[in-house]
Amino acid sequence: MERVLGIGGYFLRAADPAALTAWYRDCLGLGADEHGLWRQEPGPTVFATFESDTDYFGPRASAQQTMLNFRVRDLDAMLAQLRAKGADVAEETQDMAGVGRFGWVTDPEGNRIELWQPA
Repeated sequence: MERVLGIGGYFLRAADPAALTAWYRDCLGLGADEHGLWRQEPGPTVFATFESDTDYFGPRASAQQTMLNFRVRDLDAMLAQLRAKGADVAEETQDMAGVGRFGWVTDPEGNRIELWQPA
């Protein structure tokens, strides 16, 4: 059986694509080239499904159906960096034994993003 090898891309609609790309570069350090190609560091990727009525992606009133999760080296430093740049950072963080720590930020287009510091 053929199988997928990894995430090949994640695509977002945006009212202002250039501004949103700049936000991901300037606030999260996502160094994609002019074609969107980003060479990420090796590490685990999680593929998980959630109940349709989950609040995990943000309020249920939101139309968001998926959530992007980025691995980070130091969650506290990343959250502080985002707050310093005026980003909409959730106050709470979550610790999962054996999995890691989680925090959340919402991008300027209203997409909730999860940040994960693996255990």
